Amino acid sequence: MLRENKIKVLVVEDSSVVRTLLEHILKSDPQIQVIGMVRNGHDALSFLTRETPNVVLMDIEMPEMDGFETTRRIMETQPLPIVICSGSRNQSETITTFRLMEVGAVAFVEKPVGREHQDFDAVAGHLLQTVKLMSEVKVVRRWAKSTRTAVDSTPTSPATPRRASGKIDVIGIGASTGGPPVIQTILTGLTKDFPVPLLVVQHIAPGFLPGLVDWLNQTTSLNVQVASYGVEPLPGNVYFAPDDYHMAISSGGRIVLSREEPDSGLRPSVAHLFHSLAEFCGSRAVGVLLTGMGKDGAEELKNLKNGGALTIVQDRETSAVHGMPGEAIALGAATYVLPPDGIARALVAAANQELLLKRGMS
Repeated sequence: MLRENKIKVLVVEDSSVVRTLLEHILKSDPQIQVIGMVRNGHDALSFLTRETPNVVLMDIEMPEMDGFETTRRIMETQPLPIVICSGSRNQSETITTFRLMEVGAVAFVEKPVGREHQDFDAVAGHLLQTVKLMSEVKVVRRWAKSTRTAVDSTPTSPATPRRASGKIDVIGIGASTGGPPVIQTILTGLTKDFPVPLLVVQHIAPGFLPGLVDWLNQTTSLNVQVASYGVEPLPGNVYFAPDDYHMAISSGGRIVLSREEPDSGLRPSVAHLFHSLAEFCGSRAVGVLLTGMGKDGAEELKNLKNGGALTIVQDRETSAVHGMPGEAIALGAATYVLPPDGIARALVAAANQELLLKRGMS
């Protein structure tokens, strides 16, 4: 459905070449209007005293005031959907990208490559899609931090972690657009002695996964890592599917990585992980589907539920994009529909065997 009014975008970028390229891409979509282009955070804050865009497209490294400080000030004073546009994949800047999401940015996109580059159309298309989707997101002041505070009061796991008494062997989590801060909120609600391993498929631009893992290791108490082939997942550990590899669990309970054909254009795919959990773990698995566009994993989550597994889906109110969770709800795949802090509490309860007794009552 087309909006009645165009999506107004403010571009904050210090490079005049990149500003021109971003303007060209944004103006190629008839639904988008570029209402301003500024070179740093000071200029952005000044612009926002005069006009209110629907989306701010923000660079990270800028003179005078960088993207982090600018995002923090905007989200504390006049919250707006902020999309981070990052061109660097070095470790420090990718960590900063996720710190920006912690203070309120709703998504990030790759900075476009030159028009002659073979990936230009794909990168530009993703940028336009993200800007349009994020223009509909309702933001509040420092939402992620307030949510995380609520999760801190959840019950703790048993003092001596084991394989959940044989009843829950693994938790599978799938996420796409808007997923990183939600995953952080969930993991913050789990203690380092959490008695079940977690396997995560997060759709993310190539090269940004190490920064996400480092950020989560810095801001949560669990051991977060990129998955390796053949590893037996351990309690209290979080394993992310590597770039361009499907991740699954084997019949012997070990992680399997593969370069099988993409599933609906996606590799890794949530569907691939959930399919293996349904096949080899059944009722001993928990499936969690979070914010994201499309329908990756929804059908497979239904199969998990049909096999007796506990399934949890993020609610519409806290999802940046309710595509994946919405599809799952429509299929009847969700045992519970919860916000991120509620998901953390549910996982703690499930690991402690409390929620299993109530399954199917929602």
